[in-house]
Amino acid sequence: MKTRRRFTAEFKAKVALEAIRGERTISELATKHQLHPNQITQWKRQAIENLAKAFDDKASDAQVGREAEVTKLHAKIGQLVVERDFLAKAFDR
Repeated sequence: MKTRRRFTAEFKAKVALEAIRGERTISELATKHQLHPNQITQWKRQAIENLAKAFDDKASDAQVGREAEVTKLHAKIGQLVVERDFLAKAFDR
């Protein structure tokens, strides 16, 4: 029984990039990398579809990071207000 091969993202990207460049045919690439031509075509399609995300993710990642930091700071502010109020009541007695 043959085990299923697993490929790294780097390898998939390398093969997809070679297919996008078009210097060799899909059949030639399949022979070179010992893959089925349909697999290369699928990786090529995925690479092209996700190409725009490579540029958008950085902006959205920065936004998510900012939102997480704002949430964290709001929690800290709330904690400090509670502590201040507690200490103010303790010293007023």
